[in-house]
Amino acid sequence: MQSGPREIVTAFRPIPLDVPEGMKPNEFFNSAENLNDLVHNNGLLQNPEGLLLYRKALGHSNEFDASIIYNTSQSILDPLGRPVRRTQVPEPVRNVWNRMNQIIIGYMLERYPDPEQAMVLAGEASLDATWPLTSPGVPSIRMLHNHFIVFDKAEVRAAALAEADNPNLTDGGQHSLFQAHMHDVYRAFFAGLDLQVLQPCAEGSCRIALTGYPQGLPSWEIRGGEAALKEVRFWQEYDILLMGFIDFYRTFFSQVSTRNAPLPEGIHFPDLVVNKLQFNNDFLKTAKMVRDRCITDAKYANAIRWQPAFKQLIYRNDAGRLIVTISQNSIGNAITELLGVVVKRTPDAEAYGRAEPALIAQLLEVRRRLVEADLGAGIATPCWAAR
Repeated sequence: MQSGPREIVTAFRPIPLDVPEGMKPNEFFNSAENLNDLVHNNGLLQNPEGLLLYRKALGHSNEFDASIIYNTSQSILDPLGRPVRRTQVPEPVRNVWNRMNQIIIGYMLERYPDPEQAMVLAGEASLDATWPLTSPGVPSIRMLHNHFIVFDKAEVRAAALAEADNPNLTDGGQHSLFQAHMHDVYRAFFAGLDLQVLQPCAEGSCRIALTGYPQGLPSWEIRGGEAALKEVRFWQEYDILLMGFIDFYRTFFSQVSTRNAPLPEGIHFPDLVVNKLQFNNDFLKTAKMVRDRCITDAKYANAIRWQPAFKQLIYRNDAGRLIVTISQNSIGNAITELLGVVVKRTPDAEAYGRAEPALIAQLLEVRRRLVEADLGAGIATPCWAAR
């Protein structure tokens, strides 16, 4: 069978959404009113830390699909003031969130043990205002949330090949600025991080054979597999990768913005940045190339995402090993597209209704395990009871 990215069709039940007159949908999605609706119609569990587990009404997969959002809509009314990545979350909240991640990922691996039959992934996305503010969909829901998704590989195999030039399939390869011009610099920088649980994968060794993805991304195997997710050290290293990525991204685009810029404030690894980046000719040459183009190409300059844009992912590879990867592009592809799966959502209440009972049964079992571990209390909705 030909390897390549696939485009699957996922049915959803159309959502009756009344957007107030004069507001755009993306503006309404940011509001406390919309998040209140999310809780009452799709909420599964919430806890005192403000973490909300919910069913994805517009999901990626009807096999298994859920999210946790750090719901600050009632406590931080300014959308641009809300935490949007792990490093901005208070440590007590992050500890609870990590435990929730561990339990949900553990359930997915238990329920879908065969990597030949199911693609399992979990990850977070940057929700900073990293696009130009005039672009459609910006800002979307500006609150940190992550995804837990399972795809039936039989469905993926049967799906049509996605267009190779799909703009969302730019996680690396020829499209990525970091990959094309700073490949060695990028990897050498990550090699300087203190990682013990995460072991670098040989380049290309962690791809999903069916799709050929991820492409061009540095990846790390989780030593100890699922058991390591129960260790604090793994989650510390998961954060170290993100902090390292943010340092690289911010340092690069500060040099693009301003020639010979000083070290950005709040850098996590200043010695590493000074030694591996600010004195590296390839790094600075690439920054000059982008800066020069920004000065003469208005369209190119407007598309730059000046703040860190990333997707960070835990997934299972074909050999059954757990892998961590992080996107390195300034385009911002969807979480599933890092693994070569493009999702085309189609309104079809009847098709969704056929999949819904099994999906909800799994989500309620996950909720039961989280409640048992004292990670929150159940929420009642029109579709399910609080317990």
